[in-house]
Amino acid sequence: MSAPVLTTLSAAEHEALNRYRRLVIVVRADPVICGHSVEARNLAEAALLQGFEEVTILTWPIDRLEAAGLPLKPLERVMPYSPGITVERPDPVGDYRVPDGRWQAGLVGRLVELFTDGVPTVCLSLYLSPHTLAVTEAVDAARRTGLPVDVVTVAEAVGSDITNVVRTCVQQGRFGAAAHVLTSYLASDVVVAVSEYTKELIVSSAAEIDARHGTTFATQAQARVAISYPALDTASYTGTDEADVAAVLERRGLAGAPYVLFLSRLTEAKGVPDLIAGFERSEATATGDVRLVIAGRGPQEEEIRAMAAASPLADRIQVLTDVDDAEKPALMQGAVAFVLPTLPRPEFVETFGIAVVEKMLAGGGVVATTTTGGVPEAVGDTAKTVEISDPDSIAQVLTEILAMTPEQRAAWEERARTYALQFDRAEVLRRILVQVAAQVEGPAVAA
Repeated sequence: MSAPVLTTLSAAEHEALNRYRRLVIVVRADPVICGHSVEARNLAEAALLQGFEEVTILTWPIDRLEAAGLPLKPLERVMPYSPGITVERPDPVGDYRVPDGRWQAGLVGRLVELFTDGVPTVCLSLYLSPHTLAVTEAVDAARRTGLPVDVVTVAEAVGSDITNVVRTCVQQGRFGAAAHVLTSYLASDVVVAVSEYTKELIVSSAAEIDARHGTTFATQAQARVAISYPALDTASYTGTDEADVAAVLERRGLAGAPYVLFLSRLTEAKGVPDLIAGFERSEATATGDVRLVIAGRGPQEEEIRAMAAASPLADRIQVLTDVDDAEKPALMQGAVAFVLPTLPRPEFVETFGIAVVEKMLAGGGVVATTTTGGVPEAVGDTAKTVEISDPDSIAQVLTEILAMTPEQRAAWEERARTYALQFDRAEVLRRILVQVAAQVEGPAVAA
């Protein structure tokens, strides 16, 4: 099934937007292993097709990403961006006497330059802290220069913005820090969240602040926050060549045997230990040649390697920490099942499930996942449900999936792919630009 054709803007929308020639995206970009890094790439590529003359991604120097301990792809295997997309990593401002904020200052300074150089700009920030904070500060500084500024800002809240920052501030009684994030978010011209679940988190957290301090953050968020699901390059997953799949499976030692796949970050919230235990207990995997492939990077890598090595099925569990973007669709398509047993944690809740949707597009067996956070919005009714923190539930679902006929699995795959096509990057960008157009020209455009 091919990806949907680029949806065009209406004449009114084009008229409102035709002076905006540049898109700036502020994000933790490649080589960071993160669904929203991929989303930024997808929106950048879609913007070129939509007619933007310039697309700039502002992100962090490689050494800062490494120092932060973020999971990173192998640098030599990061896919290039299309011509017309520029990636900038501003240097820090100041020396050792500035204990923190040096790289943030570099980011803000570069944004000020972009906002005052005469090019009408749409600026999208993914992650409120620190990116939307930087954009809000830069817009204010740019306007105070007295130079002409023509910029529309779009702020996208992702799950960790709320679970890791705002909700933590609420629990710790740190009103100022929470207010800083929320006021910067709501100062943006267009405010979106990656799922209905994320919006609910924003509103409920804001309501707690309002109840304590008499503010009105929740009312503003409820009225203004729209939903913008993550943007995916559907064509790169639906168009995988069978020969490419075969080559990847041969190279990885997976040819000729069925395997269950997990592909996401290796963190406690993803539930990989539950998956290993469920794989061991499943009637369908206890004997035979079915394998479990765990692919990803993250802080739980060593623990998961140790668990896999100690498993009674260790010879059939493979941990891959060097999978690149080119291999992902092939590994997904070659699997008989894809399991993401994600669970809610204080520091992270799955607010959408980008990896699951990528798998739905790629095909390759049935998706099994939990109902945590925004995952139900990502999968609809096209996935098998496993219970949270329940290896026995995983074991049972694996048994069910592996007992299916090829025709039954194919039917699940087709239904899942059809559902997932709504998240194509061109359509997601179009919906964002409709909101930008409404902001520029008024509600009549959006209607």
